Amino acid sequence: MEEHDLRRILSANIKRYRGLRGWSQAVLAEKLDLSTNFLADIETGKSWVSSLTLVKLANMLEIEVYELFRPDEAADDETKELMHRFVKDISISFNQSLGKLSQKYLT
Repeated sequence: MEEHDLRRILSANIKRYRGLRGWSQAVLAEKLDLSTNFLADIETGKSWVSSLTLVKLANMLEIEVYELFRPDEAADDETKELMHRFVKDISISFNQSLGKLSQKYLT
């Protein structure tokens, strides 16, 4: 799997979940405090997102972060395994970052 494959999956899922809510790009961008242009770039695969933006997206769309990277059912087993590892890596990294922030600001 290549980076462009991840971008395609992320883009498709953001569009799908946004559509299920009946939100335009402008509405979702405003809710996320992002520019509409940046959200459009994410949805077309031109821009990537930070882990914080991924969490904000998932929360706003009322889904888990991994669902943003879930390939459609037609994906082969290799793609699914790569996505599983990618999501696990993101989760570990995010949890480590949260731990560091908690230690710095909450102790």
